[in-house]
Amino acid sequence: MNVFYEEEGELRAGTVLADNTSSLQVEAPHGRRSKVKATHVLLRFEQPGARALLDAARSLADTLDAGFLWEVVAEDEFGFESLAREYFGGTPDPVQCAALLLRLHASPMYFYRRGRGLYRRAPEDSLKAALAGVERRRREAEQQKAWVDELCAGRLPEGWAAQVPMLLYAPERQSLQVKALEAACAASGLSAPRLLARVGALASPHDYHFGRFLHEHFRHGTGFAVEGPLAEHPDLPQAPVVAWSIDDAATTEIDDALSVERIAGGYRIGVHIAAPALGIAAGSPLDAVALSRLSTAYFPGRKITMLPEPVIERYSLAAGQVVPAVSLYAEVDEDFAIRSTRTAVERVQIGGNLRLDALEPCFTPEALAAAGARAVPALDHPQGFELWTLWGFAQRLLASRGKQPEAPGRVEYSFIVEGDRVRLRPRPRGSPLDTLVAELMIFANSRWGGELAGAQVPAIYRAQAGGKVHMTTVPSPHQGLGVAHYTWASSPLRRMVDLVNQRQIIAWALGEPPPHEAGGESLLAAMRAFELAHDAYGEAQRQMERYWSLRWIEQESLAEIDGEVIRENLVRLEGVPLVVRVPSLPERASGERVRLAVERIDLFSLDIGLGWKAPPPA
Repeated sequence: MNVFYEEEGELRAGTVLADNTSSLQVEAPHGRRSKVKATHVLLRFEQPGARALLDAARSLADTLDAGFLWEVVAEDEFGFESLAREYFGGTPDPVQCAALLLRLHASPMYFYRRGRGLYRRAPEDSLKAALAGVERRRREAEQQKAWVDELCAGRLPEGWAAQVPMLLYAPERQSLQVKALEAACAASGLSAPRLLARVGALASPHDYHFGRFLHEHFRHGTGFAVEGPLAEHPDLPQAPVVAWSIDDAATTEIDDALSVERIAGGYRIGVHIAAPALGIAAGSPLDAVALSRLSTAYFPGRKITMLPEPVIERYSLAAGQVVPAVSLYAEVDEDFAIRSTRTAVERVQIGGNLRLDALEPCFTPEALAAAGARAVPALDHPQGFELWTLWGFAQRLLASRGKQPEAPGRVEYSFIVEGDRVRLRPRPRGSPLDTLVAELMIFANSRWGGELAGAQVPAIYRAQAGGKVHMTTVPSPHQGLGVAHYTWASSPLRRMVDLVNQRQIIAWALGEPPPHEAGGESLLAAMRAFELAHDAYGEAQRQMERYWSLRWIEQESLAEIDGEVIRENLVRLEGVPLVVRVPSLPERASGERVRLAVERIDLFSLDIGLGWKAPPPA
């Protein structure tokens, strides 16, 4: 005895070894034995054998047209045997019954199951919809294959250019383009960015990495839809000083400047901060623009500003201009002990923009020592007296915080990008000029933070406790800096938090109600959004600096590069701002110099392969 039965959703045939009424012991044609419930048996037959029946039934089932069967059956529920009698005429043999059952089982669009061996034909509307779906999938498969063929042949399919950001940075897994790209990548052995670069959709690895940042943060472009209007400031008093900024040569958003006056028994030192908060009211269209960007984003060779260029030009502390500013004045003794401070909202004349690269040669430790030995201490510079005085004040500020000057040694690099080439300009950290600028900014930010806290004016603070730096609206100490309060308020052209805090400082200085109230959502929302943007922009900047560092090694055709072991196999390279792991590095002490072989550079994955070669020559 043989049976045709259903098991695990499939139709099978086998020989009965034992019939226990409610179940059968069945041996399949390939030899596997299984226990089959009697209710799962659809046909019992003596001839042909199980294998022969399956082969014959499958061949016959291939000749049966499911569409024709759907046309001829009634709408009522039916069994496969009754349909077999009607279709084949008379009493169908086991092969005919099995063939018809195979066709019904394989045609779920045409026939719905209503039990074992029982079916009902699908409603006409449902069948049409199912068939349309099959046809759509067939066309999609053909389209996908055509796209794969084009990509593998080195051509970008028509209409794909606008889809490239989605394909690279936010692939929609169910889209045909993504499926075609994945199939083409598998066929070509290339990653998605490499394949799209090969077909001309990406100009370079740089565009791939920078494009990711734009897609995530500037999907609608980097232009400004709103650029004004800006308020006038005719009633601001004129400051009786001339101020000077100290910045990198590439800086265009000049936020801060410094001034020095000789007064009886000491000096009046001014820290002057550009005042865009005077022209950008909370809740205004320009405020919305700043809130949508939250910070200027910096990259080697380019930047995306937080504020429109006309706003920057209006408020930047550019040489020769008289501009609105929020000024913090400190009257100090000859030994730079602070007597008093005051804040003013005023217009300040900017005498010049001193650039670091031109200023540093005359602001070295040696130059400072020589200046101090003179009868009237001053540096060899047109602003030599002012710079010497500011240096003395910075030294006093540093000591008052219980800090020591940063030890020189670590090198920072500026990236000068010209087309697809890059130059690296090294600059030691902890230079006297760095100390001067940093101390004056810490002084202004901490003093304003203290004033706002004392007046109970809400603000956003930078705080540090237990080594963790965070932003908060609660006045808190910054342990790392050694100050009781610390705001960010010295870069309002570049950071939204500084702009918000400057509004509060101006209101406090003028005796007006602060625009951001205590417990108000505007302050907290700006703080939370800024933290996220600040972290994301910083990570993107690090990624692009890594790209240009690798590009520099590649353009210089370096086969070897030296480095210094940090720990284990982690090495800081020399001449380029890169820290990498070298798996082949043997055990070496921290601080030991090593020479490494450059084995590979991948600008798409931002990866570099280095192999240990030897200690560099002494």
